[in-house]
Amino acid sequence: MTTPPGDAAALTRIQANWLARHERRLLIWLCSKMPASVTPDRLTALGMVGAFLVFVGYVASNLSSFWLLLTLAGYAVQWFGDSMDGSLARFRKIERPSYGYFIDHSCDGLANLMIVAGIGLSPFVTMDVAMVALAGYLLMSVHAFLSARVTGELRLSYVAAGPTELRLMLIGMTVAMLIVGPGRDHIGPVPAFDTFVGAIAAILITLFVVQTAIIGRRLAVLEKR
Repeated sequence: MTTPPGDAAALTRIQANWLARHERRLLIWLCSKMPASVTPDRLTALGMVGAFLVFVGYVASNLSSFWLLLTLAGYAVQWFGDSMDGSLARFRKIERPSYGYFIDHSCDGLANLMIVAGIGLSPFVTMDVAMVALAGYLLMSVHAFLSARVTGELRLSYVAAGPTELRLMLIGMTVAMLIVGPGRDHIGPVPAFDTFVGAIAAILITLFVVQTAIIGRRLAVLEKR
C-alpha cells in the first residue's frame, strides 16, 4: 500500500515491542480515568516539560549526582505525556491524523535532542559519543518516515524494542550514574557510560543500514521492470 502525501490516517501502525501489550492496557486504563480538562495537546506539552526536566537533571548533575533524581522524574513525566497524547485521542475518537502525526513526531525530535544533549553535557558521557547516538536516532527516524511514505506502514519498534524499552535502558543507565558517581565508571581503561551510549548508537546505525536494505529490496521487487 502506498500512502498519498498528507494521508496520515491511512498509515498502518506496527508496534511489536516486548512491552507493547502491557503498556497498551495501562494506557487504555489511564485514558478511562482522565478528566475532560486533560486534552491530547496538553499531554504533548507535558511530555515536552518532562524532556526538559531530563535535560536539566543531566546538566545539573555536574553540581551533584543527586540532580539525576530530577532526570528520573523527567523520564516518567515524558513517558506519560508522550504515550498518552495519541492514546487519549484514539480513546475519545477525536483523532486529527495529519496534525497529530506532524506535531507528535516534531515534538519527539526536539525531546530527544534535549535528552541526548543533556546526556552529553553531563559529567558521565562525552558529547561526541552522545551526538553519534543522536545521529543514530535521527537516521532511524528518517527511515521510519520514508518507509511510511513508500509502504504505508509506520513502524514504531524494531527487533522487539521501541521507545519505551529505550527509555527504560536510559533510566537504568541514569540509576547507575546515580550509584557510581562521575569519574568512577571505568571498566579498566574503558569508560562504561560512553561505551553503553556508543553501543546504542552502533545498534541504531546498523538497524538503519539493514532496514534500508530490506525495504529497498522489497520495493525493487514490487517495481521490477
